[in-house]
Amino acid sequence: MFNISLALSYFFSGFFMKLSDDEYDEKSNKAIAIVLGIVCGLFTAYACSIDLDAACIFIAILIGNILALKVDGIHHIATMASFIIAFLFLGLQSFTYLSIITIIICMIGAIIDEIGNDNEKIYSKSKFLEYFFDYRFALKVVILLLVLIGLLNIWSFIYFLCFEIAYEIARVFFEKYIL
Repeated sequence: MFNISLALSYFFSGFFMKLSDDEYDEKSNKAIAIVLGIVCGLFTAYACSIDLDAACIFIAILIGNILALKVDGIHHIATMASFIIAFLFLGLQSFTYLSIITIIICMIGAIIDEIGNDNEKIYSKSKFLEYFFDYRFALKVVILLLVLIGLLNIWSFIYFLCFEIAYEIARVFFEKYIL
């Protein structure tokens, strides 16, 4: 049951994250974007509260987005606030420390993804780079490498793929049914 609830938390975090972004960016619907962002933050906080790897990955993504200056809307603030409040409320159950090394390495991957994503200078260099950064592969590669060297569990990579798949499902859903 633990694996299923963690996988679903990753999945719904990615799904609501993309819907929140698209509502804000494509439809300028701040109210719905905020609500969807809050839901995303709650799923993310739940995952982080029950799994150390999730905490390392999602905290790294949060810090990476802040450092890459990609927190650019009220929906992002609402998402961060709901995540931080819920995470502090839920706490890291039975964990006494976070791996600072893992967070820093994942943060670097997240920053690379954010700098490359929607960057026409990089996209113009090659179709490979456009695809790589459009689908934010840097963090996926980093997480896989961390699994291979033993800093993350293989399940964490699989859960993160659930997050990414849900993000893409939400993209298609939004473009087909909402936009």
